[in-house]
Amino acid sequence: MTGELDVSALAINVTIPEALRWTDTRRGEAFTLTTLNIRLLPDGRLAVKAYGRPVAGGRGAYVSFPVPDRPELAVLVDDAAGRAGKLWAAHRGLG
Repeated sequence: MTGELDVSALAINVTIPEALRWTDTRRGEAFTLTTLNIRLLPDGRLAVKAYGRPVAGGRGAYVSFPVPDRPELAVLVDDAAGRAGKLWAAHRGLG
């Protein structure tokens, strides 16, 4: 294949360790945030959103939440992006 490929999305999902989870409210319902979705933007920066489950139980809506500006969460995002890059670089092709 010649030329540069247009890769339109690079995203990973990362489980938030129990000690770093938090609760946020949307539409009057409290959610415990358990997963980060980290995207690599075209300019090389990272974007991140958090997802979780309603505290009261059930599936709830698929609603994104902003990630608080906490140093330990920034480290988690950075570490996860680095780990994903290593995994992608070491891929062994199609099954």
